[in-house]
Amino acid sequence: MNKKVYMINGPNLNLLGTRQPEIYGHTTLKNIEETCVSISKTLNIDLELSQSNHEGELIEIIQSARDKVEGIIINPGAFSHTSVAILDALNVYEGLVLEVHISNIHKREDFRHKSFVSLRADGVICGFGVSGYEIALRHMATILI
Repeated sequence: MNKKVYMINGPNLNLLGTRQPEIYGHTTLKNIEETCVSISKTLNIDLELSQSNHEGELIEIIQSARDKVEGIIINPGAFSHTSVAILDALNVYEGLVLEVHISNIHKREDFRHKSFVSLRADGVICGFGVSGYEIALRHMATILI
């Protein structure tokens, strides 16, 4: 039986491929999602994708994960550094949480060095570019299956 996983992307990630390509590269979110869906099928994972620029919508997605999915892969974008509300929503979720950042947040501005989401995450992948999503997905599969 396939395990269900949410892949949640936060603000501005819909602009991947055009937004600061010197930091985030030229791969689009659609490209990442297509790759991850393809990989998930080989891993017996049903992957549900979402992206929002709105904090409340992300919180509702996280809350809906309770009792529905075994894991969450989340790139909260800038909300990593500001949203106690997203942390609170994740704290109520009892499944596996993996946090992904395309850039190495520890080599960037000081305010990006702290992620509230990391306080709940079971693992954090940062600085591997868009490959971080694949790393997270494969790690999720090794734990869940």
